[in-house]
Amino acid sequence: MAEEHKHEESIMEKIAEKIHGHDNSSSSDSDDEKKASSIKTKIFRLFGREKPVHKVFGGGKPADIFLWRNKKVSGGVLGAATLSWILFELLQYNLLTLFGHVSILALAVLFLWSSATTFIHKTPPHIPEVHIPEEVVLQLASGLRIEINRGFTILRNIALGRDLKKFLMVVAGLWVLSKVGSSCNFLTLIYIATVLLFTVPVLYEKYEDKVDHFGEKAMKEIKKQYAVLDEKVLSKVMSKIPRGAFNKKKD
Repeated sequence: MAEEHKHEESIMEKIAEKIHGHDNSSSSDSDDEKKASSIKTKIFRLFGREKPVHKVFGGGKPADIFLWRNKKVSGGVLGAATLSWILFELLQYNLLTLFGHVSILALAVLFLWSSATTFIHKTPPHIPEVHIPEEVVLQLASGLRIEINRGFTILRNIALGRDLKKFLMVVAGLWVLSKVGSSCNFLTLIYIATVLLFTVPVLYEKYEDKVDHFGEKAMKEIKKQYAVLDEKVLSKVMSKIPRGAFNKKKD
């Protein structure tokens, strides 16, 4: 009897240890989850970004090109944009003239080469078939459509007077754009935007944590200054606007 009693006590002790160990592990897991969630909530991302930079650009091949995943293609696109800017802006070359001359030269070389191979009994040059991938075009069009619709929504909310802060930011941005446009033409502006598109995102992705940390400090300072401006200037201006004028007319 004494041996059976001891055996039962040992079994009960093991069960109690397992239950206690499970509680500790579950509590430690919950603590880890709380810590992880608190860390996630503390992370600041520029412009409220929740997705990786690659996903922000729509993913796929366009994002790979902008973020230099394929360095040959990205370098080729940026080199072609630079060459086009040099030809059309610095050398003042006409687009139709350049297209015509390049096409004539390319077709003449290929025609003479293909004709010469029949006389010297060699294989003609291999000219690959060029097709624009449908997936790339659809991804670009979809991303562009989303951004344009988002811009229209923001402009509509600003026009309805719902967000004074965004109104001031858009006015400041348009003013800067007008100053930049007065100092350079449209082609140069497009080239500058292309260079920024191929440099800023990849640098931001590389130094993401540092930029976000600096952006968090800058946003806090901007909000602080905006609060001062709102208290001293904007609130007084808005208080002087007769909001009930239209309601009185209707009555």
